[in-house]
Amino acid sequence: MNLKTYDYILPKSNLALTPTVPRDSSRLFVYDTKTDEIVFDHFYNLDRYLPKNSFLVLNNTKVLPARVEMKKENGGKVIILFLVNTPSGREESIQAMADRKINVGEKLFFPNGEFVKAISQDEHIFVLEYSFSKAKLFQILEKYGNMPIPLYLKKTPLKRDELIEKYQTIFARAPVGARFASSAAPTASLHFTDRVFEKLDEKGIKRYFITLHVGLGTFAPLTEENLTEKKLHEEYYEILEESLHYINIMKSKGKKLVAVGTTVTRTLESAYKNFVTRESHRFAVPSKVKNFHTSPPHSVFDKTDLFIFPPYDFKMVDVLITNFHLPKSSLMMLVEAFLQFKKSKRSLVDLYNVAIRENFRFYSFGDAMLIL
Repeated sequence: MNLKTYDYILPKSNLALTPTVPRDSSRLFVYDTKTDEIVFDHFYNLDRYLPKNSFLVLNNTKVLPARVEMKKENGGKVIILFLVNTPSGREESIQAMADRKINVGEKLFFPNGEFVKAISQDEHIFVLEYSFSKAKLFQILEKYGNMPIPLYLKKTPLKRDELIEKYQTIFARAPVGARFASSAAPTASLHFTDRVFEKLDEKGIKRYFITLHVGLGTFAPLTEENLTEKKLHEEYYEILEESLHYINIMKSKGKKLVAVGTTVTRTLESAYKNFVTRESHRFAVPSKVKNFHTSPPHSVFDKTDLFIFPPYDFKMVDVLITNFHLPKSSLMMLVEAFLQFKKSKRSLVDLYNVAIRENFRFYSFGDAMLIL
């Protein structure tokens, strides 16, 4: 794995600090791997390019405003980033990062007087203990927190309330009562609007949802350990058995699965490894639920450290919608693996250089790419 092959130079003018308005007016870079044809359009015309016999799978996780300014016991201030997508290993506690020194045993106070207590430390990660429910913790973060946007967006002119709205998909599910939430957005899904979904409905393209709680590792640079062990950071996912059931049906009918984003791709390929029967190449739904519409919802819950890089034999994904990613990142490697799987005549860097020349906008608030 030579990271130099995933490097490119991005002019500052191509870095998107704000999303387009409306969000579906972002540009769409369409690449057909069979014909080697490139088309430039806008995302609101997505329906024109998806095959009629396709269906979408999207990630409905919700990003929590998990970065909070808190008070230390001595009156000093500290910014805490709650890692809401990561288990801490003990009840009523959560992992977190701090922008300055805090001590084990120290209390940190929210603006409403509630507090958490640092009970352990492992390098730059702390475990914070609280005396209320996780649902209440999430509610406190919703009220007082800021969105944990990546560092390359630190110069965005968007204010707190604007980021809470725009760094979130329109179909994100509320995390109240959930075990986890996301520390970063599934950015390929940020382009979707009701208008886009209505046009897809008219074409008969159905959609299903999975949940992968995105962590900060999605922006982390690759380490020697990643490359040596061929594993990435862990992320937790959940898929309703109803969704597994219908994905099975669609795939058995020869429908093309359109993965919206690298998080969906990683989830489905991981789930295939864990839950697919070798005989049928279909998801094995663990519980026997006779009627999905009247029975209580059941779901598959697991974690993944899957690192997708070339060459990779994709088992579930047929078409990919994705954004333009950071150089030398695991996300670029995943997309390059998909291009090679589709026998693309061009590398991802080749396509990125075309996009740069055509003034496409990159990264979280940038434009979208559709790989057919």
